[in-house]
Amino acid sequence: MALGTRIPALLRDRQFRRYWTGQTVSLVGDQISLMALPLAAVLVLGADAAEMGWLKTAELLPALLLNLPLGAWADRQARRRRAMIAADLGRAALLLTLPVAYLLDALTLGQLYAVAFGVGALSVLFEACNTTLFVALVPTERYVQANSLVNGSRSMAWLAGPGIGGVLVQILTAPFALLADALTYLVSAGYLARIRPVEPAPAPVEKGHFTEGLRWLVKDASMRALFASAGTVQFFNYMFHTLFVLYATTELGLSAGVLGAVLAAGAVGGLIGAAASGAVVRRIGIGPSLVTGFLGFTLPLLLIPLAGGPLPLVVGLLFAAEFLSCVGVMVVDVASGSLQMALIPDAIRSRVMGAFRTLNHGFRPVGALVGGLLGAGLGLRPTLWIATAGAVFAVLWVLPSPLPRLRELPEKAPVAVQV
Repeated sequence: MALGTRIPALLRDRQFRRYWTGQTVSLVGDQISLMALPLAAVLVLGADAAEMGWLKTAELLPALLLNLPLGAWADRQARRRRAMIAADLGRAALLLTLPVAYLLDALTLGQLYAVAFGVGALSVLFEACNTTLFVALVPTERYVQANSLVNGSRSMAWLAGPGIGGVLVQILTAPFALLADALTYLVSAGYLARIRPVEPAPAPVEKGHFTEGLRWLVKDASMRALFASAGTVQFFNYMFHTLFVLYATTELGLSAGVLGAVLAAGAVGGLIGAAASGAVVRRIGIGPSLVTGFLGFTLPLLLIPLAGGPLPLVVGLLFAAEFLSCVGVMVVDVASGSLQMALIPDAIRSRVMGAFRTLNHGFRPVGALVGGLLGAGLGLRPTLWIATAGAVFAVLWVLPSPLPRLRELPEKAPVAVQV
């Protein structure tokens, strides 16, 4: 078979290839920062648990506060690509202040908080514009393939990024490891500057402009079901993640190295899931793939509170849970991402996605708080049973909706709802 026939058709398109390459490099950089930023707080500044909590809050807060207003702003712009380039350059500049401050012996926790918040805010801006740029580059019939490629890059970043970040921190120290992430944003900006998509026209500013995306999300039966199921998964999954490391190390007796290998198995599963998702959608249809993905994501995690007995059995169950769950999450991400691209009208795309992300991010801290409280009151294993079983029921929002009967992506809606 000739090499050209094995390369996905979209990667033979120069515009999409440049977009995808920039995204891939940037995603790896994000994973480096997930390692280097907290390590800079701990190893360089001696941050305690409370200060680490503030750092995590600074990272997450922009997504909760800014998705809705920046989505409304992005829908009014004619040149969203330029805003994305500015966001990339701004993130690079913010990260570069950290090694400079470290060299000058002026690095503080306050600066880390400010940089974490600033990078988070610019990331929200980037993503608010990114969905519209995506549909400007990709025809509807290629949404599944394009989402498979982007999610494959995300899984590769999960697999490679933490390891690269750890090596860079070891060799360069944590503040200088952040130079690598700054460089990835510059690469992303460079590739975005080399594409010329025909972007959708900006939406006119009318009465109700700010809330129109939220109202459309609530009115559309398919998007309402997607939101409810995704929110349920977010809530229970953050209950789970709040306690998983503590449970694995204290109750199951896993070392840090073994735990890292378990998480790496999940990243490998994600790569396989991203590669296979297109074939799954073609075989069974977009709606059934969504149902399969939700179940494939959540059911394997029941093996984690079930784990017990000899250490090899425990490790085997955790490997299987992480691997299979990450295969499932890629199928659901590709199917739901493609469906959202097709369902949402261009004129309100950023506002709908801003509302969707705002509401979903709101479930995360609530789930984490409930997980912590139940873990302290009921114990780790009983709480993990509640968290993993509860996530399985997310699919019940989808089943009575039009989604399970949907075989093909619908035609893109041409206009937004009327105010």
